[in-house]
Amino acid sequence: MLEKLEFMIALAREQHFGRAAESCGVAQPTLSLGIQSLEQMLNTPLVKRASRFQGFTPEGERVLMWAHRLVGDARAMRQDLLGLKDGSEVHLRIAAIPSAMALVARITVPLQVRYPNVRFTVLGRTSTVLLDMLRQREIEAGVTYLSNEPIGDVSAIPIYREEYLLLTTASGPLGNADRVTWSQAGEAPLCLLARDMQSRRIVDSILRRIGVFQSQYIPRAFNKGVLKAPARAQERPVSGAGKFDTL
Repeated sequence: MLEKLEFMIALAREQHFGRAAESCGVAQPTLSLGIQSLEQMLNTPLVKRASRFQGFTPEGERVLMWAHRLVGDARAMRQDLLGLKDGSEVHLRIAAIPSAMALVARITVPLQVRYPNVRFTVLGRTSTVLLDMLRQREIEAGVTYLSNEPIGDVSAIPIYREEYLLLTTASGPLGNADRVTWSQAGEAPLCLLARDMQSRRIVDSILRRIGVFQSQYIPRAFNKGVLKAPARAQERPVSGAGKFDTL
C-alpha cells in the first residue's frame, strides 16, 4: 500500500509517468500497474488517462493528500524506531521564510545540545511553499508568519512578535525622526520585497487599511526608504499595526 502511495507522490512531483518511475527506481509499467491496483482497491479512478499524464481526478487529489500524510508518518516512524534501536541520528527538516532564517539557529542549536544525535536540514522558502511542504510532510517544521494569512491544519507555536522599521539615510526627509507613522512611510518612495513575499503583502495590506496606496516602489534603495525587519543601523520604528506572530 505505501509503495503505491509513493508512486502517486512521485507522479504528482514529476508530472510524467517515465520520470516518476525513474525517481522510484522501478520500470514505468510497474508504476502504472501499481496505481491501477490502487484504483481497483479504492474502486475509483485516480488519474486522468490519456497518451500522457493529464493530472489527477478529484478523488485522486484527495488520495494524494492522504498519501503525503501516510508516507510521511511511516518514514518518521521508521526513523524513530531506528533511533531507539541503535541510537542513530534523527534527521529533522526545517523550512523558514527568508526574514526568519537568522532565527533558526536559536532553535536548532539548543535542541542539538540537548539531543546530540539530531541532524538538521534548513531550507529557505516563501510562506506559501513552506506551508505546502508542511502539509505534504516534506518538512517536519516551518518558521513563518501566523496571523496575516491562513496557515491551515497545523500546530502553531508563537516564537516572537516582529516590529517593522524604516531604514533611511540621516540626510533623508525622515532621517531625524524618532518614530515614523505608516502614513509617513507610505508617502515615501520605498524599496520593498517582491509581491510574492508575505512580508511585502503585510506592508501592502497595512497601507491599504489606512488608506495609503503606495505607488512609488523602486527596484533599488539608493537614498530612499526601506521597510524591513529586524532592526539594524540608522533605523526609525514604524508605529501602528506592524507586529505579527511568527511560528
